[in-house]
Amino acid sequence: MSAASNGRLTPSTVALLVLPPLFWAGNAVVGRLMNQTVPPSTLNFMRWALALLVLLPLAAWVLRPGSSLWPNWRRFALLGALGVGSYNALQYLALRTSTPLNVTLVAASMPVWMLLVGRLLYGVPVSRRAAAGAALSLCGVAVVLSGGSLARLLAVQLVPGDGWILLAALVWSWYSWLLVRPPEGGDPPDIKGDWAAFLMAQVALGLVWSGGLAALEWVYLPPADLHIRWGWPLVAALAYFALFPSVLAYRCWGAGVARVGPAMASFFTNLTPLFAAVLSAAMLGEPPRWHHALGFALIVGGILVSTPRAKR
Repeated sequence: MSAASNGRLTPSTVALLVLPPLFWAGNAVVGRLMNQTVPPSTLNFMRWALALLVLLPLAAWVLRPGSSLWPNWRRFALLGALGVGSYNALQYLALRTSTPLNVTLVAASMPVWMLLVGRLLYGVPVSRRAAAGAALSLCGVAVVLSGGSLARLLAVQLVPGDGWILLAALVWSWYSWLLVRPPEGGDPPDIKGDWAAFLMAQVALGLVWSGGLAALEWVYLPPADLHIRWGWPLVAALAYFALFPSVLAYRCWGAGVARVGPAMASFFTNLTPLFAAVLSAAMLGEPPRWHHALGFALIVGGILVSTPRAKR
């Protein structure tokens, strides 16, 4: 497509890149509601197990012994470890001690990590505009983490969730670059050309990682945290997790990244805090405060500074 070759934002590409932040904001809010219902890694495993069931009618052939998944299992195992096994588990872990708005705003530092991963792992140069925008976005994250207090910022008083979501942002950045930087020879054409097959390959192998993390959780977490409170709220949450922030969001994100590249696509993740603020106020009674607004303004300013005018 032309959008893929020149990185321009067509209306269809914008739609592809706006939907995932909306679904992921809902993921953060609903995940916060579930943080006392099921342990975080177990929730992640249950979510992706259901997503696998959703994908089975569309791409069950990928799991057959003779499919092209198995000669390329190492690549899909890495994609699954990052995008399925690690990122969402870290986010659910972050939501145990931080709010959805805080988590999504800290994750809005994603463009910084995209630039860093691209430079260190793939040799992609970082322009002065991009560096300036990244610095401005980091200032916005610092405002959020400090609660608008310089004294608190100097004291570096972070809740554990802030650290977990920063690690999750780094993991997602690497995952996004891997989507557009396949190994020599490229991805198998039959898998690459079928979005359901491509996601199925990641989910099937990612469940091995997420299942392992869930098992470790039940071995090492305190007994007081090891419970699953079954009921319609958990069932409804799992249905949402499996369909919207998993299958649909990953489908849209993969297509959007393929069109404009991971660096530009990462700017759209900064819409997630905006959606999270609205949903948090409506569902959790956690309205945004002045430092959230200032942090968001700085992050958006970083986007505008780092994006060439022709692509805005």
